[in-house]
Amino acid sequence: MKTTSPPAPAIEIGLAAAIVAVAGDMPQILVTRGSEAEPGLPFGVFNPLAHRTFEIGLRAWVAEQTGLRLGYAEQLYTFGDRGRHAQRGDAEAHAVSVGYLALTRIGEGMNELPKTASLRPWYHFFPWEDWRHGRPECLDALIAALTEWAADTLADQQDRERRALSRQERLRLSFGQGGIPWDEERALDRYELLYEAGLVEEALRDGRPAARVRASLPPAGAMMRFDHRRILATAISRLRAKLKYRPLIFELMPPTFTLTALQRTVEAIAGRHLHKQNFRRFVEATALVEPTGAVAKTAGRPAAVFRFRREVLQERPSLGLRVGGRG
Repeated sequence: MKTTSPPAPAIEIGLAAAIVAVAGDMPQILVTRGSEAEPGLPFGVFNPLAHRTFEIGLRAWVAEQTGLRLGYAEQLYTFGDRGRHAQRGDAEAHAVSVGYLALTRIGEGMNELPKTASLRPWYHFFPWEDWRHGRPECLDALIAALTEWAADTLADQQDRERRALSRQERLRLSFGQGGIPWDEERALDRYELLYEAGLVEEALRDGRPAARVRASLPPAGAMMRFDHRRILATAISRLRAKLKYRPLIFELMPPTFTLTALQRTVEAIAGRHLHKQNFRRFVEATALVEPTGAVAKTAGRPAAVFRFRREVLQERPSLGLRVGGRG
């Protein structure tokens, strides 16, 4: 007797945009509010009848929800994990999110945002990522909790069946412990570890066992709707990495700028200070910018004004700001 398989569960494809700008030496993320209490990224459902491609659908949703016309945008990742915000017995379609990174400049439609959209500093959601003023205060409590979680040898053995690294190794690599330097590009690894250890509000909301057994959670940034903080962590890691080999930083800069403003924007994204003279020597040596001949008034000496030298795009394949060292 021929048996029929149960119908496959419905799949819903969502499109979410991490839209980044920089204002006041602070990286900002555009968030929206619907009926839910938590802020989230602009997002909507992909409609194959109305949208020829995912990116067309994304741009349509962003324009509808924020009024912005996106410029630079790139696909980040497809997030399809079961159980991120689903509950056992849910009859609704399983959501698959396609995340995007988009860059914009302050002033390009930002003054006309609807009441349901606003800019928030991304360090409001990831306070442990900002080292510009020294070691973040929240790190000690987070690392102490992670160290206790990683010391559970029985659970660690179970993890090793599906992971190449132990909990302690992942903690050292992600959070720069045991002589390993802090790597700003590991923003996603850090958030994933905190979620797995049940140390962020999303893990408690999603019913993760590691969070439910805790009497309280340490301060770990503001929660976001669905898995949007995970998407934002992916965007932060991608942008920090790409700044080193692509001139994306100029998508966030006005047409003309001083080298001090450029350095502060790079520092805002990277979450760390750079050595001033090393930064200037590197920028000048790579010929990424050219002087306009104008000067800007400052509190001290007038500063030369520069612009991005677009001809460099045809000259070299790798055009990032590979600068190191703290200042």
